[in-house]
Amino acid sequence: MQTVQELYAAKRTDAASALAHLQDKDMIIVPTGVGEPPALLGALSEGRTRWQGIRVAQILAMRKYGYFEPDTARHVRHAALFFGGASRGGGQGGWCDFIPNYFSEIPTLIERGLMPADVVFAMASSMNAQGFFSLSLGTDYTMAAVAKARVVVLEVNPHVPFAHGQCHVHISQVTALVEDETPILEVGLPAIGAVQEAIGKHVADMIDDGSTLQIGYGGIPDAVVMQLTHKRDLGIHTEMIGDGILKLVECGAVTNRRKTLLPGKMVATFALGSRKLYDFMHQNPMLEMHPSNFTNDPYIAGQNDKLVSINASLQVDLLGQCGSESIAHLPYSGTGGQVDFVRAANRSRGGKSFIVLPSTAKEGSISRIVPTLTPGTHATTSKNDVNYVVTEYGVAQLRGKSAKQRAQELIAIAHPDFRGWLREEANKMCVF
Repeated sequence: MQTVQELYAAKRTDAASALAHLQDKDMIIVPTGVGEPPALLGALSEGRTRWQGIRVAQILAMRKYGYFEPDTARHVRHAALFFGGASRGGGQGGWCDFIPNYFSEIPTLIERGLMPADVVFAMASSMNAQGFFSLSLGTDYTMAAVAKARVVVLEVNPHVPFAHGQCHVHISQVTALVEDETPILEVGLPAIGAVQEAIGKHVADMIDDGSTLQIGYGGIPDAVVMQLTHKRDLGIHTEMIGDGILKLVECGAVTNRRKTLLPGKMVATFALGSRKLYDFMHQNPMLEMHPSNFTNDPYIAGQNDKLVSINASLQVDLLGQCGSESIAHLPYSGTGGQVDFVRAANRSRGGKSFIVLPSTAKEGSISRIVPTLTPGTHATTSKNDVNYVVTEYGVAQLRGKSAKQRAQELIAIAHPDFRGWLREEANKMCVF
C-alpha cells in the first residue's frame, strides 16, 4: 500500500496537465473568494477554446480571468452563485449565468444533484503527516462538491492556513495536485464615512455583552465592528471571517466564552482579509471552518443565544421587503447568507437581526427607503423575516408591526428630504 507521500508524488502535476481531466459540459466548482486557485483558473483561461460548454460555478469571484469574456463564453462560462466586481459585468450583460440560492443550501443542491459538481478546482493548504489538506479559505459548498465530483484537483499553496473544523480533504480523495506559491489575495477593510459610522453606532448600541455575531462584508458592518471594542465576551458564528473580527479578538472583546453552541470556538465558512488574518487561522484551536450547511443553517446558527446578524441592503420598501442584490432587474450581488442569518437570529433566544443601509444613493438624489421595490428588483429578505432596519437617521423595528406601523417606522428613518413624498405614496397605498 502506498504511503501518503507516495500518493502525493504520484498525483503531482502542473496546471496545464491537470486540465486533461476535463470534459465538455463539465461543471467546475470553485470555492468562495480567495479560495479560488489562480494557477488552475489561469491555465483554464489560456486553453479555454479547447472545450465546449464548461461552466465554472463560484460565489464571489475575485480575479477577472480570461474566461470572463463574451466571445468565448460558449467554451468556458462563469456561473455566479453571487456576483462581485469580476463577474457583475457578465451578469448584467447576460454572458455569465446566475444560479439563485441560499448560501446554506448550496451543499444540498450539490448533494441532491440539483446543481452539477463534475470537477472541483480548489486552493488548499500543504498536506499534513496524515495525508490531509485544509480547504480553510473556502470550505463553504466545496466540501460537498469534493464528495460528489468525478475529478478533484487541489492547488497546494504553502501560504494557505491549515485550519480546524470540517474542512479537510484526504490525499486519497484527490485526482491531481498542482503546486503554487502565489501569495494569497489580500482584501482590505472597506472605507468608512460619516454615514456608515452613524449607522454603526445605532447598531453597536443595541448589541449586548455576550452576544454572538454574524457580520457581513462592507463599510457599514465594519463600522459596527469598530464600535464594539469595549464589549465583553462576544462570540462569532458567521459565514465570513475578516480583519474586523480579528480586531475584536485582539482587543479582547471576542472570547466566545458565553456562546451556547460550540462555546470557546469561532465558526466561519470562508475567509477574506489580510495576510495577518490568514496567519491567525493557521492551526488556531479557537477557530473552526465548517461548510455553509452548518454555519448558515438557521436551525443550527439559531442555537446560539443572543445571535446578532448584520447585513446590508440596497433598498427597503414600506412593508419591509429588502432588495439587497440587484438594481432593478440588473444583478449586483446575490442572496448570500443574508436570509439564512436573519432567520437564524429570529430563532435565537434574545437574537436580533439588522438590515443596514444609507438613507440615500447617488449623492442624495435617490431614497433607499421606497414605497415599493423598484420593478424588476430581486427580492431578498421578506417582510415576514425583517427585524430591525437601520439608516443614519435611526432604527425601525418591524416584527409584529402592522403595515401602517411599518410605514411609519421606516419613514421616520428615511432621509428628511424624502419623508413627505413617502407619506404621500403611503397614503395612496392606504398604509399610512
